[in-house]
Amino acid sequence: MNIQNSVARDGFSKMAGELQQHYDLQPSDAAFDATRDIYVALSDVIPEADWMRHAPYVLAINKLKQQRNAVILAHNYMTPQIYGGVSDVVGDSLQLAIAATQTDADVIVQAGVHFMAETAKILNPEKTVLIPDSSAGCSLAESATPADIEALRAQYPGAPVVTYVNTTAEIKAVSDICCTSANALEVVNSLDSDTVIMAPDAHLARNIAAQTDKRIVYWEGACIVHERFTAEELRDFRKYDPDVVIIAHPECPVEVVAEADFSGSTNDMVKYVRAERPEKVLLVTECSMSTNVSTEVPDVEFLGPCNLCPFMQKITLEKILWSLHSMEEQVEIDPAIAEPARRAVQRMIDLKG
Repeated sequence: MNIQNSVARDGFSKMAGELQQHYDLQPSDAAFDATRDIYVALSDVIPEADWMRHAPYVLAINKLKQQRNAVILAHNYMTPQIYGGVSDVVGDSLQLAIAATQTDADVIVQAGVHFMAETAKILNPEKTVLIPDSSAGCSLAESATPADIEALRAQYPGAPVVTYVNTTAEIKAVSDICCTSANALEVVNSLDSDTVIMAPDAHLARNIAAQTDKRIVYWEGACIVHERFTAEELRDFRKYDPDVVIIAHPECPVEVVAEADFSGSTNDMVKYVRAERPEKVLLVTECSMSTNVSTEVPDVEFLGPCNLCPFMQKITLEKILWSLHSMEEQVEIDPAIAEPARRAVQRMIDLKG
């Protein structure tokens, strides 16, 4: 038996058992009726039988977050029962980072991966920040170390370092400014240097390099979701359906973005679909994104392909309820790291303003 898996199962059983003692989590008509207004907006993407299971958790979470004065920030890649059922703010990394600075809540629950929760804590050192599953990591965040960034600085003396928000607090702390896919070009062009270091996403860096006169040097990291898309599969989709509008995330390889009709952050993707209302669209990003956007634009047909993020999928309704119930999995950051990391993130937010 795998000891690590056994420990995880034991922890899950303990969590489930304690929650059952404190909350009525059995599927019931009463819970369904109490959450019916929420379900109406999700009925096209969640079958009634599934909502019967989700409803008791949605009900318990929404009550408990009021008692805790908590806010749930949910990334666009969350499952629809989280995104539409319990979240208070939804959006991409930039939107959630800004929202974290504007909330009056005492507790922030980050329905997303660990670097997002760290960012919320960096910007709100006095608040309690919870991550429902601390093992919800990120391939990008794990692809570089502070030593890697310092090596790039040594190789390109004087060049400012722009690090993607998809990084650990330690990486942010050795950066000059952060960026997201939504504002990377704006950040790069704001810097008074002909050469700019970008890390850790090589695909984002290459895509930005094609849009600026600055020399971009970068670290060779990648997102396990977006790097798997290929230009060939997009061309095959166009052959299958020439009318499809293809929208690609800039974390995709350059040749994939070149095949797209539009490229932008998850928020830019949403805005494009809302504004343009294409008859058929293919979102080249994480699968949950298409599901969540489809509830807003029922007249748009969403086609594949898509890839699931295994880290985002670790966040569940049960784990969100447990985090609010137990107040466990609190994010803590060494002040010596948090302060320089905060400067890098805040510079990005101030630039947006």
